[in-house]
Amino acid sequence: MKTSRRGFLGVAAGTAATIATAGTLTQAARAEPAPPDSQVADLAGPDQPAVATLTPFQDALPIPPVLRPRGREVTLELRSVRRRLHSQLPPTRLWTYEGHFPGPTIEVRRGQKVRIAWTNRIGDETVPVTAVQVPAATPPPVNDPGRGGAMPRADVAAIPPWLVTHLHGAVTAAGNDGWSENGLRPGEAQAAEYLNDQPATALWYHDHGMHVGTWTVFSGLLGSYLIRDEEEDALGLPRGGHEIPLVLCDRNLDQDDAGRLTGDLLHKVQIAATSPKVVTRPFTGPFTLVNGVIWPYLDVDPRWYRFRVLNASNARVFRLQLIDEADGSVVTGAVKQIGSDGGLLPKPVDVDGPLILAPAERADILVDFRARPGRKLKLVNTTPGVTPGQEAPAQNIPFPQVMEFRVANRRPDNDFTLPAVVSPSFVRINHDAIPADHEHRLVMTMVGGGDHAQMWEMEQDPDAKPGTEGVVQLDDKIYRRVARMPDDAVNFFAKLGGWEMWRFVNVAPALHPMHIHLMRFQILSRDVYDISGFSVQDGTTTKPLVRLSAGTIDPNEQGWKDVIRVDRAESVTVAGRFEGGTGRYAYHCHLLEHQDEGMMRPLVVFPPAVLALRAQHDHHPHALTDASR
Repeated sequence: MKTSRRGFLGVAAGTAATIATAGTLTQAARAEPAPPDSQVADLAGPDQPAVATLTPFQDALPIPPVLRPRGREVTLELRSVRRRLHSQLPPTRLWTYEGHFPGPTIEVRRGQKVRIAWTNRIGDETVPVTAVQVPAATPPPVNDPGRGGAMPRADVAAIPPWLVTHLHGAVTAAGNDGWSENGLRPGEAQAAEYLNDQPATALWYHDHGMHVGTWTVFSGLLGSYLIRDEEEDALGLPRGGHEIPLVLCDRNLDQDDAGRLTGDLLHKVQIAATSPKVVTRPFTGPFTLVNGVIWPYLDVDPRWYRFRVLNASNARVFRLQLIDEADGSVVTGAVKQIGSDGGLLPKPVDVDGPLILAPAERADILVDFRARPGRKLKLVNTTPGVTPGQEAPAQNIPFPQVMEFRVANRRPDNDFTLPAVVSPSFVRINHDAIPADHEHRLVMTMVGGGDHAQMWEMEQDPDAKPGTEGVVQLDDKIYRRVARMPDDAVNFFAKLGGWEMWRFVNVAPALHPMHIHLMRFQILSRDVYDISGFSVQDGTTTKPLVRLSAGTIDPNEQGWKDVIRVDRAESVTVAGRFEGGTGRYAYHCHLLEHQDEGMMRPLVVFPPAVLALRAQHDHHPHALTDASR
């Protein structure tokens, strides 16, 4: 069954079109494609402006079409298209799912198995991104569009459409997880079955190709994926045109010789070191996009809305604040968070301060516009110490605007009541509630002297000598590095259904959002550490890393998650189980530049009986660790 082309586009603000698909196990129905480029070419005016004249809040927020599979099998095509990111820009070449950036929002019910054939139709071309490296400066040169005189990277320009889709946060067998080395060439299809046997939440899908995700996701290969269940239904939350995905990302754009924006995607990063190799900082760009448009606006009624917010950036951490456009005052009492990465929170959380989202984190939020008919509200990106809505070029926020909400001047709608309890089934866990036979893992994130960011797997080894490269003294225990690169031997072998405690210790300057495939977890502790004893140059400790104090676990990160922020000088411990799938998975930093540079490691999940047999034949047993203490 197909919808009309107009219905598929669904570009009117506040409405979401539905793609109705039906199929059998042998025949798939594919979503009707987006319009050809010629049908959107007339959106732009004759001018090709420089950045200073790119007008905020000129374009309506587009709503991605919704795909609700009615059968067991759906085909989604990966295509190269040209689309405008702002009506004052020329069209931008993008790689997309079904011609949309972001791709269609896929919506399923809990327990509804769906098979998706991700089919590569991009053809004979290379990634539509120009990549350059520029020297560090203050204010950072990444704030500016254009190449800044740097030569494009030939290695990035040669990247082919070698692509593999990962459904982030999905509980599914490893063969359907989108292993990063199983890339598809043009004309090939990746058949993946998703069990969807997990609580209501917002997942997302994106390219996950080894070494190239930095630029393939940047090119547009991402989209939202919603799971519904009865617990969510019972809440009577805003639905239809009052439930809207907000997919956030930042980008930079190239310029022509006259300094006019070309619309072409530009991945411009700063050089952090040149010896022994060129090392760059992760990407941040001046332009914020919501649902694929730079600084859009959304017309809303004076009523409650539900927004499914996703940070799909390469590396930018958003600190989102809602302000009144008339006087710049911060809007309080109107924003409530009811869900995080892994599902619904136990009760609503007030979000009067900034909503912090690292790459790949999601937030399920409700916004009450009833008290502000006729007002314009701005969603802005903030930084500590700067008034919300003000520019902060030195902190990589030259343009703080994210989007604008235009509240209709009419009588408020009071049909919805905020529930006091969101998830009656939610249970908060702690160390004492976890079975005694749980496994412990210790992972350290760092930078090496003149090298890329690294991720070290550590094992307790009382015989190791502090001061030796790869040996770390943490409190009163000594650990030895056993792996750090993606191709090093697998060390993490997990039991299906078994509880695990993972501890991440960050001795690097940058925040790392850590993601574990197949696991929903809860954060147990966040602690602040003195990391001055770690020598970056020598890759070891000269004195123990010691705990200074307990950190803060924010109320909105105390639910189920699959990404956790680990800031500099922090130790964060999470606990969860590998459920619903077995095989080879991965865990990694979700700063895409770090992920591609080597901060991704394999893990293998076995049925318990098989893991027991493996242990009998393991000729290199690893020391048991108690990394969480």
